[in-house]
Order: sequence, then structure tokens, then C-alpha cells
Amino acid sequence: MLETSARLLRLLSLLQTPREWTGAELAERLSVSTRTVRNDVDRLRNLGYPVHAGRGAAGGYRLGAGAPLPPLLLDDEEAVAVAIGLRTAAGTITGVEETSLRALAKLEQVLPSRLRRRVGTLQQYAVAVPRDEPGPRVDADTLTAIATACRDHERLRFDYRSHDGSAGRRDVEPYRLVNWGRRWYLIGFDVARADWRTYRVDRMSPRTPAGPRFAPRELPEDPVDQVRRGVSSAAWRYRAQVTLHAPAELVAERINAAIGTVTPVDDTRCLLDTGADSVEALAVNLGLLGMDFTVTEPPELVELVRALAGRYHRAVMC
Repeated sequence: MLETSARLLRLLSLLQTPREWTGAELAERLSVSTRTVRNDVDRLRNLGYPVHAGRGAAGGYRLGAGAPLPPLLLDDEEAVAVAIGLRTAAGTITGVEETSLRALAKLEQVLPSRLRRRVGTLQQYAVAVPRDEPGPRVDADTLTAIATACRDHERLRFDYRSHDGSAGRRDVEPYRLVNWGRRWYLIGFDVARADWRTYRVDRMSPRTPAGPRFAPRELPEDPVDQVRRGVSSAAWRYRAQVTLHAPAELVAERINAAIGTVTPVDDTRCLLDTGADSVEALAVNLGLLGMDFTVTEPPELVELVRALAGRYHRAVMC
């Protein structure tokens, strides 16, 4: 049987998991009686920990929020993950660099030597590929305000600078924040445009107070796919709508949202709305799909495909 102090720490560790524990479950984990569990819960409450207990046979114990931050009890894998995360978390969010380093110093001070060695080894021998562009920085308070609006279903009012440099006011129902590469994006429903939009957070300047609450809608697709497609299409210099001679279901399985969107025509054909930074890249991407297609625009792409067809035909003539 664990000594009282060690048992209290073990009990606190169990209560920090996001679930409810019955007295019998805790007693089994701690190898004590349910009466001892009740007494230990009272001890934790006297120390200031808000342990809530449900009534009835189905009730259980859980650690509530709102009290001073309790000691965070982590297993080995969790401690390593937190240490690595603190080293890398400040890359895109301003205002957390110093705080992250302070938290990391406190964590490494109490890590067992075997875990400090694991963290140090990973940091020494795992090298990140440097990016050509450092990426824009996002204020931590801005991210928190947006996440809070998503949680509370409150409209966001903000000034926004578009890709072309134009500025305007937006009134948006916020739903999800997505971290893509070195940037943060907000997926929201634009009230004025009555449509879903993706916004770069570093181009947003939120206004206060927040707008009225709204009834949440169902997201039209996976948030990551929506951002991936929006990020790719925003960078396209050339766009094309191509008829693919294959069922839409087959095409959708072979491409991702970054390539384009697929619309069925009939059982054997579909339309692919796609694009690229150059017509050469467009032609190559279409050829790599491994299926027949018909292209009618833009004219530059039509001419290039015709020229490539002749070049490839001549390349295999005997």
C-alpha cells in the first residue's frame, strides 16, 4: 500500500485525466478501500483542489477547474512531448517565446536525468529544414480571442486585408482555427456573402466587442481540406476547368483538395476545377492523373497540350 503522501499524488494524477472515476475504480487503482478514497478526496479538497463528486450509483469523482493551478503530473512520454512542444511552439505566435522558455526551464529542472537525456538527444540530432520564408507572426491574444468566439458561437467583426492588398470589414461566424505550415487560418461563414470563407489570421484585426451569438451550422467539409484547397487556389496564377473521362468517385480518390475540386457530369465523366502557377505545371499535373481528359480553356493550356501531344508522338515514331 502506498504511503499517504504518495497515494494523494497518485490520486491527483488519476483525477487529472478527462473522465469521472467511481470510488470503486479509484480504490482498485490505489489498492485501498473506498472509505480511504473518500478520506483522501477530503484531504485534496482541504488542500484547495476542487474535486467534484456526482450523486447516486452512477456518480463519480472528477477534478474541477477554477482553483489555483495544481501540480501537473505527467508520465514519461507526456513529459517528453511537452518539453519538445515548448521548444518549438513559439515559431508562429508572438508573445510566448519568453513564457515558453521559462516553462521549459521549470520542466527540465524536475525531469529525471533519463528524460532530460532523451529530450536533449532529440533536439541535438533532429534538424528542421529551414524555410525560405519565416512566415508571418500571429499575436497570442488574437488567437485566443478567435478561439473563444469559436467556442462561444459569437460573431467576429474584424478588418481584413485581402490577398490583393485591398482592405475591408468582415462580419463572420467563426468555426475552426487551422495551423497550416507557418500560417494560421480561420474558417468561418461570411454573413454578408452568405458563404464559407477562409481567412489568414495575420491579416485580421479583430474589433471589440464581439458580435451576437449565432446558431452553429454544419461545416461543409473537413476544415483541413478546406484550408488546403483555399491556400492552393489563392496562389494559382492560371486556372482551368477540365473534363476528365472517369467517374467523379474515382477521381476524388486519386487527388487531394490541393489539386482542385471535382464535380460529377455523369457516370463516366466529371469536371475538375484546378490551377497552377504556370501552364506548364498545369499540363504536367493533368498528364500525371493517368486518365483521359479534354481541355478547352485557357487558350495557353490548350496550345501547350497540343504542342506536347505532337512532341510525344514524334518521340516514339519509328
